[in-house]
Amino acid sequence: MNTDIENLFKDKVIGHPAGLFIIFFTEMWERFSFYGMRILLVLFLTAPMLGTNPGWEWPREHALALIGTYGSMLYLTPIIGVGSPIKLRVINGL
Repeated sequence: MNTDIENLFKDKVIGHPAGLFIIFFTEMWERFSFYGMRILLVLFLTAPMLGTNPGWEWPREHALALIGTYGSMLYLTPIIGVGSPIKLRVINGL
C-alpha cells in the first residue's frame, strides 16, 4: 500500500506532480464557467422580451448594476461571515 502511494507522487509532468495539472485545469474551467455565466446573465437580462430568444429587456445599466452588486456581495459576505462568530462568541475559547 505504501509503495502505491509513493509511486503516485513520483509521477512528474514538466517537473511538477501530475496531480497539479488536474487541480489547475479543474480550477481554470470552474473560473471560466463562473465568469461565463455572469456574462450570460447580463445578456439574458438585456435581451428583448419578444423574439426567438426572449429575455427580461432590462436597461444595460440596471443589468450591470445587478452584476456589480452580486460581485460585491460575493466578496463581502465572507468578511461578514468571519466577523459574526467572533462578535457573537459562537466559537469556543474566544
